[in-house]
Amino acid sequence: MNIKVDDLKGPEIAQLLNQHLEEMRATSPPESKHALDLNALRSNDITFWTLWDNDKLAGCIALKKLDERHAEIKSMRTAPDYARRGVATRLLEHLILESQKQGYHRLSLETGSMPYFNPARQLYQKHGFKLCEPFADYREDPNSVFMTKSLDD
Repeated sequence: MNIKVDDLKGPEIAQLLNQHLEEMRATSPPESKHALDLNALRSNDITFWTLWDNDKLAGCIALKKLDERHAEIKSMRTAPDYARRGVATRLLEHLILESQKQGYHRLSLETGSMPYFNPARQLYQKHGFKLCEPFADYREDPNSVFMTKSLDD
């Protein structure tokens, strides 16, 4: 499997991100949906990676710059055919290493508080993320969980 920076132009990534947005709409109320669409992910302050198994898209993850020291994880998604095969772990570990190389000192994320998001929260905890207060432009929300990790440890 190969991880690469993606230009977000391929039909495979459009389909995977559409699935991601549909599931977020189904599990989170509109006021609590923070997933970015394809156009928003093309922003200059976002780096987007995809994991490929030969010509099959296995998953994706994005890093959004908040400031010179702090970045946010966005759009972490595993393709259905690759669920529970280590794709999310591999992408998260890659993003953490790339964040350190880019000089970030802190990574944060927002995820849902509902049971649907338990596996994601467990994965983040396993990699050293801890609960935190809302960051950046987020506000307290009973449907959101905020987590952060220091990269200086």
